[in-house]
Amino acid sequence: MFFFFSKYIRLTKGINFLLPLTSDVHAIISLDLPQHWVDMQFLDPLGFVIENRLPLLIHYASASFSEIFSDTGIRHLSQMLLSLIFFHTSEYILAIAIHGPSNVTLSSLLISKHYALAMLVSLLEYITEITFFPGLKQHWWVSNFGLVMIIVGEIIRKTAIITAGESFTHLIKISHEEHHRLVTHGVYRVMRHPSYCGFLIWSVGTQVMLCNPISTVMFTVVVWRFFAQRIPYEEHFLKQFFGVEYVQYAENVASGVPFVK
Repeated sequence: MFFFFSKYIRLTKGINFLLPLTSDVHAIISLDLPQHWVDMQFLDPLGFVIENRLPLLIHYASASFSEIFSDTGIRHLSQMLLSLIFFHTSEYILAIAIHGPSNVTLSSLLISKHYALAMLVSLLEYITEITFFPGLKQHWWVSNFGLVMIIVGEIIRKTAIITAGESFTHLIKISHEEHHRLVTHGVYRVMRHPSYCGFLIWSVGTQVMLCNPISTVMFTVVVWRFFAQRIPYEEHFLKQFFGVEYVQYAENVASGVPFVK
């Protein structure tokens, strides 16, 4: 975060910002927008300019990379990578096993532009926070709780897919097909949409595991809102397919997504 700073520098036509780098070093970034001119000066704790700029900049960049590739960074990022690989490949493999290779496309990997953007934002948050606030990533009980959420979310979702069998599809069906049946046994006795419940827990768990406070809130809100809009739309067609049977089922079994009827 930038802070306007004028105590130790002469005001000019440019714009001056103070960027805190470490507890001992700050940087002044001066911008002269009309001339497209940028300069940077480093200050010690007393506000005196440090003349040897380039080695200090290299040292700071090295320190940043050392945090990213520390034991903490490697553990978090490797767990995240393995979680993503397992989730998406297992979704694709199960789709092929249930529906056959000819009926499955790459969309079964569940990787959309918005999803990829969200994951990129969470990665940028992680890199920023481990660089400037490494202590934030040291709360291992939080990270381990996120890892448990990932595992629980996977179990719930994959159980839902296997239980539903051919009745499970990644895309909402707007027309009734011969093999499409109402599944009310197994995990579907407890919740109507266990696959959505599992994905919500899994996706939020990835950010809790990374100790990403901003992305944790963002993923919770965005994923919940997505399912809050999707469930009524999907159930509109389910009521058409199964009539009173589904209405009675919906009245007695929760959706599986908090605060969504």
